[in-house]
Amino acid sequence: MTTESSTTTDRKKTMRMPSVAIVGAGMSGICMAITLLEAGVTDVTVYEKADDVGGTWRDNTYPGLSCDVPSRFYQFTFAKKPDWTHLFSPGAEIQAYFTGVADRYGLRERIRFGTEITQATFDDPRWRIRTSAGKEQTVDFLISATGILREPRYPKINGLTDFAGAVMHSARWDHSVDMVGKRVAVIGTGSTGVQIVCGLAKSVGRLELFQRSAQWILPVPNLAHTAIDGPIHRLLPLMNQLGYDGNRHVFEELAKGLVRPGWRRSFVQQVCRANLRTVRDPELRRKLTPDYQPMCRRLVVSAGFYRAMQRDNVDLVDLAIDHVEKRGIVTVDGRLHELDAIVLATGFDAHAFMRPMNLTGRNGLSIDTLWAAGPKAHLTVGLPGFPNFFMLIGPHSPVGNYALTAIAETQADHILGWVQRWRDGVIDTVAPTPEATERFNAEMREAMPNTVWATGCTSWYLGKDGLPELWPWTPDRHRDRLRAKPDFDDYDVRLA
Repeated sequence: MTTESSTTTDRKKTMRMPSVAIVGAGMSGICMAITLLEAGVTDVTVYEKADDVGGTWRDNTYPGLSCDVPSRFYQFTFAKKPDWTHLFSPGAEIQAYFTGVADRYGLRERIRFGTEITQATFDDPRWRIRTSAGKEQTVDFLISATGILREPRYPKINGLTDFAGAVMHSARWDHSVDMVGKRVAVIGTGSTGVQIVCGLAKSVGRLELFQRSAQWILPVPNLAHTAIDGPIHRLLPLMNQLGYDGNRHVFEELAKGLVRPGWRRSFVQQVCRANLRTVRDPELRRKLTPDYQPMCRRLVVSAGFYRAMQRDNVDLVDLAIDHVEKRGIVTVDGRLHELDAIVLATGFDAHAFMRPMNLTGRNGLSIDTLWAAGPKAHLTVGLPGFPNFFMLIGPHSPVGNYALTAIAETQADHILGWVQRWRDGVIDTVAPTPEATERFNAEMREAMPNTVWATGCTSWYLGKDGLPELWPWTPDRHRDRLRAKPDFDDYDVRLA
């Protein structure tokens, strides 16, 4: 064990240059790469299995796509865009923003597109990474920036492959399929399903939304910015900053309602319940009424969903699906719903993180062994037994209705601190201790009952033990915790 103050002068005489591999060129990978480069760490390689940057915004192109966090907050503090078109900008505009940031900072020359990392092994004191093509490279630091909404989750429905029409997951949208005037089924009622319903309702002939459980809807209108907003924000950078800070303040106030009871939680819940009362048909309103508290799941933000559901060409089906046949979906009552296309808005494996990459740490410890009981991390970024390995948007990150760009910046700055300690000769390898990791997870378990996520509902927030895996405190506490000087007693720090 060592401390920063115990570092010898001799070790600091020559600053070392670490080699860093980042897995993923989505939002968080872009953030991490720029953070390192701006700090003078230049030996940075980003591995991306696709052919472009952007991650989820590259992969998702479905009708009605937008972010459920205001664009003036869902952006990097070091690359604010003055001319967002809407409060919640469409997906294509957000993807263009991230590609523009990558180009502005010259990241493409450091990204190996079409390259998937399948194996990473800690070969003390470095990481040996292997691609799907069999090529290997060793680096000093390995950083996972693979995100959480990456691996599509396909439902297990008997006969789905027998359907004669088009079948597509929301994250693999087939734009060659013309749905105008067609009979379309949407399976899934999360944010994606709601957005697709709003995006398709006016153009399809008939739309059936297959609902397993209802969602609470927060009716925030997606206002368009005026033509003068962009020039004003470009000429007055202070306006850009105020826009970011104002939205962050609103979301951090909302987060207080998520993690503890009080007027904020009550206010949002009352707004959601009032919105539900705008559904005129009592039977449809009954079907759309969830059996849990608002905010227990990630809030769905939409001002147009209930209007879309009350259109003459839109139906809600709350009966379970028995099977699919050539002509369409058959529900448990035996009714055949004849269709031309089926859209799977069934979400993602939110617990995969860097997997299916096979990760092996010190003394042969595998990620599957460490996570046998479910993903666990220290301070959302580190894993015991995996030295010089870090994650962005890792387990327990505060991802509930908050800007992941802000979370990624906080985590990237924290990771940079360890890279700089390596560069200064303070450390050679570092990983959180098992004791510190368990202590941190115990703190979270103790705090979780106060959160709205523990009030009784199923969601992708829950782990194998049935408990939410989110950060159970406010995002500003996450920011303060990761910015604080680390306690070296919580880490296995080694020098060569």
